Amino acid sequence: MIRALYTAATGMNAQETNINVISNNLANVNTTGFKKGRADFQDLMYQYLLEPGAQTSQSTQSPTGIQIGLGVKTASVGKVFQQGDLSSTSNPLDVAIQGDGFFTVLLPDGTNAYSRAGNFQVNSEGKMVTSDGYEIVGASTIPNNAQAITIAEDGMISVRVPGSAAAQTAGQLQASRFPNNAGLRAIGRNLFQESDASGSPVSGVFSKDGFGRLQQGFLETSNVSVVEQVVNMISAQRAYEASSKGITAADEMLSQAINLKR
Repeated sequence: MIRALYTAATGMNAQETNINVISNNLANVNTTGFKKGRADFQDLMYQYLLEPGAQTSQSTQSPTGIQIGLGVKTASVGKVFQQGDLSSTSNPLDVAIQGDGFFTVLLPDGTNAYSRAGNFQVNSEGKMVTSDGYEIVGASTIPNNAQAITIAEDGMISVRVPGSAAAQTAGQLQASRFPNNAGLRAIGRNLFQESDASGSPVSGVFSKDGFGRLQQGFLETSNVSVVEQVVNMISAQRAYEASSKGITAADEMLSQAINLKR
């Protein structure tokens, strides 16, 4: 009976983690470039009361044995880098990646981070930055008198200024990708950093060598489906309830065993 109490408790703990992940997904349903998380589970160790194939007589053996599972644990919580829908904004500083790749962002400590969110702005120094003021790698200074900003599919930035018939080049956005996107370390603010699991970044040019192409005037929306997450939440809630019922049943059986002699 005691084993059942602890086994059912592991199920409740696992579904609590599942609900936490689902809640974070729903909270970021309108976050630009957000990638939903997914909790994966695996069973715990087993207690073998009878080994599979053990002799049950001189001429027979057990085909399955007696294997008692001891519960479940969270194996991983990873990001699902499925392409989000593209939403038109008509803002020239909004850029969406259609396909594989990340924008490269320079953090204040001099290290790089990576993002799928292309809702850029221009700061007081004319530099293209994120909403938090972090510089976008590859973008040069935008002139204060720029009348139009064009970002091509390959990340080439061009500007038009008064008195000049030809557009001026103002940088080339750097594209990055990883062998294992799911292994990236999420640090908030729509940013990721490389980890041992993700592998080292590969730099390149958008729209070439397998990198996605850019769409100016669009943003990639969150890839969270509200309907899917609500269904997952109901399923997790019922699984949590079922595990709690297991604890209740084990407790009642233990109580009856204790009260056999009064």
